[in-house]
Amino acid sequence: MHSDRLKQSFNRHSPWAHRAESGGLGVRRFQHNVIDAEIAIGQHTGKRVFLPRIPLCPSEDDMFPFKLKRKQFPIQLSFSMTINKAQGQTIPHVGVYLPNSVFSHGQLYVALSRGISRENTKVLVHPAKDFGREGVYTSNVVFREVLHDE
Repeated sequence: MHSDRLKQSFNRHSPWAHRAESGGLGVRRFQHNVIDAEIAIGQHTGKRVFLPRIPLCPSEDDMFPFKLKRKQFPIQLSFSMTINKAQGQTIPHVGVYLPNSVFSHGQLYVALSRGISRENTKVLVHPAKDFGREGVYTSNVVFREVLHDE
């Protein structure tokens, strides 16, 4: 399965929109008129969806003497990289997916500081059951022995 994810731009009335909207899809196979994909995030993780080409009419204007109509997939390409690869870069729109807590000192700081603004940085964290309090949390790993002088 291809490791990058596709961002959907579905019509809300599409039969698959409620299952795949706002989550990533892993592409299993590209075909001429359909994309075979698997939902990667959320309660429907692992379910297969098929995205057909749909007819799109860009405008209803009378600007042209003809009507533009084409078939295309209702998706938008997005790119991903690891937290370590993002270090040292400034990225206009950042989405951080944390299925588990980070596992190395400073990774959370690096992930959250790549965006150009707070408004353009989004974080998806699965609710943790081991923190003993309600809400959504993740841990910031700090190796205290590195910080102490000997």
